[in-house]
Amino acid sequence: MYSGITVGCVTIIGQKHISRQVPCEDASFALQKNGVSVVCIADGAGGKKYTHARFGSACAVKTIAEILTDHFDALYSENREAAVRSYLMAKIRIEFADIIAEKELDTLDQLSCTLLFVAVKDRRMIIGHLGDGLVVRISPSGLSPFSMPQNEKDGTTFFITAGHAADYMRFIKTTVDDCHAVALMTDGVQDNVYDEDAGLVKPVVAKMAETFADGREKGEAAIKDILEKYIVGSSNVSDDSSFGVLLFEGTNAPDASALESSAAKFGTSEENFKTVAMSIKEDLMKASEIISSAASKSEEDKETKENEEDKKEPVKEPENENTGTAPESEPAVAEKQAGKINIPALALGIACAVELVIIALLLIF
Repeated sequence: MYSGITVGCVTIIGQKHISRQVPCEDASFALQKNGVSVVCIADGAGGKKYTHARFGSACAVKTIAEILTDHFDALYSENREAAVRSYLMAKIRIEFADIIAEKELDTLDQLSCTLLFVAVKDRRMIIGHLGDGLVVRISPSGLSPFSMPQNEKDGTTFFITAGHAADYMRFIKTTVDDCHAVALMTDGVQDNVYDEDAGLVKPVVAKMAETFADGREKGEAAIKDILEKYIVGSSNVSDDSSFGVLLFEGTNAPDASALESSAAKFGTSEENFKTVAMSIKEDLMKASEIISSAASKSEEDKETKENEEDKKEPVKEPENENTGTAPESEPAVAEKQAGKINIPALALGIACAVELVIIALLLIF
């Protein structure tokens, strides 16, 4: 078990933005509070329509860090991860609304950015990722991607301002066991230290994380120097760059000299998820018909049984000796029964509706 956690993060403006006299659109934020250590980074969207992306990224990292340190236990213990993702996106939108009002913006898209975060409390760890960028696990045995970039084939990515951003967000709950450090980076750094074709994280990332072994201040100063010399300063068109670290004190670092610096590319295939999803379309429609038929039959059987019971001679109850009131009339009883919910039929109906929704989703492709 680690003896403590050192956190830190650095954001550097890229040469591309300096030459165009455009402000830095990346943001990073590290916080330790309530026994929680968290690092967040974000990359503001580039392009003319994303006029205030830098404000969006700065707001997003601070908002998420505060949420994670204030509500870590509730977020970690909630089994409905879709609800947690929706909650996080809703909180960001609440904060973005204030910026829109203050800056008199026209659209939410003007604040677009990606988002990556890692939070740790005791042995528990939460990782969140939406868009490009990379989260790396550094263990005594080596480096591996915790969460890889979310990029389309045309190079586009996903932003937290998208209508279905919560659906795209990765939300990972795990533990820190056998973990020496976690590194987060925006694509400005990722492009230089990660071979996406081979899924290989270069050994330099372990060395960068290790600079925090002497504390946050020295670690951030060292990372700033590395980014300025070897990342941002290595190209006239370099992008903004952010790098964050959570280092688990008292744990063993990997031997950087023994780590793989190259690897074979992943195998390729013509198959993609669209093909896989569409392959079950006909079977899914047949299954939907079966479920719908079962629901109808269940309802018919119930109605038949009720009709048979109605044909039986009703047993008349004597008046209540104490109150002198007679039993409820048949119309009154019928009215009450009509108001009852048919649970089995309702459940099957819901199942059928779900199947139809899935079909609709498949048809989107």
